Amino acid sequence: MITIGSHLSVSAGYAAMAEKMAGDYKGNTYAFFLRNPRGGKMKAPEEADLERMQEIRRANAFGPMVAHAPYTMNPCSAREDIRDLARQMMAEDLAQMERMAALSPEEPIYYNFHPGSHTGQGAETGIQETAEILNRVLDPDQKTTVLLETMAGKGSEIGRSFEELRGILDLVERKKAEHLGVCLDTCHIWDGGYDIKDDLDGVLKAFDAVIGLSHLKAVHLNDSKNPRGAAKDRHEKLGEGEIGLEALRHVVQHPALQGRPFILETPNDDAGYRKEIALVKSWIRE
Repeated sequence: MITIGSHLSVSAGYAAMAEKMAGDYKGNTYAFFLRNPRGGKMKAPEEADLERMQEIRRANAFGPMVAHAPYTMNPCSAREDIRDLARQMMAEDLAQMERMAALSPEEPIYYNFHPGSHTGQGAETGIQETAEILNRVLDPDQKTTVLLETMAGKGSEIGRSFEELRGILDLVERKKAEHLGVCLDTCHIWDGGYDIKDDLDGVLKAFDAVIGLSHLKAVHLNDSKNPRGAAKDRHEKLGEGEIGLEALRHVVQHPALQGRPFILETPNDDAGYRKEIALVKSWIRE
């Protein structure tokens, strides 16, 4: 069985996020940005707020939460100052993740990031630079698992193919690579050319052959505004895009994807997320 939730804002505090998901949305996992998604400084949460959040999560049998790095973080930019900023932000974010992990050491905790855009250097160089930053910030003793997100291939993004993600994993030191995984985004891989609508089994077999399903730790569940292979990355509400409701139901119910947190990143308001979470929960019960 999967767990299901959506992105939430930390503006009202960390305990408030858990309360909103359990009470209003009726979900059992969620994702959040540790800082403004467009960058900026991070406000460190108070210990009491984190402790109350974990109490609520345990009381409601939540699955793993999935923090998200800011979209502006680019670990493989051609500019050294931007790469340095990415390294600094990731190090700061992981320090905060470890604070949360220490409160519930028995639970998995995930930090998801976009592998970056090579900005003209070429995918091979981008892969090397992203791996270099991971080698610098990952600690062999950390509790947090860092997730590389599958990307749509927009512009000079790396991570548009399973092979590119495998390339990053292969360049990270073995003991540090034990803290790495992958977050599969349904919109992204569809826009990247993978046919999850008519050949979901084939796509997951390809993922397993290249990366290994044991590395797949979380799923972003989204429809897409674009035809397959468009490489544009434009999310849509469930059932209102090119992937379609039936295909997304198969994703939720697929035996190879059970036991993972599913996060909605659809263009919704509160009512929309309540509706989609209820829909996905109905698929789980089928």
